[in-house]
Amino acid sequence: MEIEVIGDDGFGNDAYSHLFDDIMSDLNKAVLIEKAKLVLRPETPLFVFSIVLKAEPTVKTIPDVSNVRVEANNIHLTIVQERYAPAILSSLWGKYGRRAVVQQTRFDLDVIGAKEEEIAQIVVSSGEEDKREILGAIWRTMPEGIKNRKVLMDGNVITVVATEEIMRPEMIKEGQAVHEGMGGAEVV
Repeated sequence: MEIEVIGDDGFGNDAYSHLFDDIMSDLNKAVLIEKAKLVLRPETPLFVFSIVLKAEPTVKTIPDVSNVRVEANNIHLTIVQERYAPAILSSLWGKYGRRAVVQQTRFDLDVIGAKEEEIAQIVVSSGEEDKREILGAIWRTMPEGIKNRKVLMDGNVITVVATEEIMRPEMIKEGQAVHEGMGGAEVV
């Protein structure tokens, strides 16, 4: 992930770059982010954090994140994207019950009596959860006391404009300029 920090304090810029990278990595969101731009103006106070996702989060079904095959009238799953394992297990338990879902290993599951076409329809992520989680991670990287936030979201660009003061039009305009500079559309 490429991180650009714009601010007047060189030490603070480096610290924020590391903090942002650490938080995104700890929350397993760094892998989703192509680049980030952080504008730090604590004297105003104004903070603009803008990120470009590698791809816009989309709906994920079990076959999108697992290998699925039929074995003796049952379905065998091998989870290939670990981050979806809890959602897969929860979805299968909800649909088929705990007794019908046999967990062989951490990533290998057998679903007794399931049909392949039923499994193919089960959604494990709407894509909106990823955006909400990334937004929450951005908020965690902002200084304490920042209460006024404006979120600009467009495709795979997410920008947060934040201040602890009254959000003035020129602050929103500056955030919009960063958003557009990262590839986001003009938000009216």
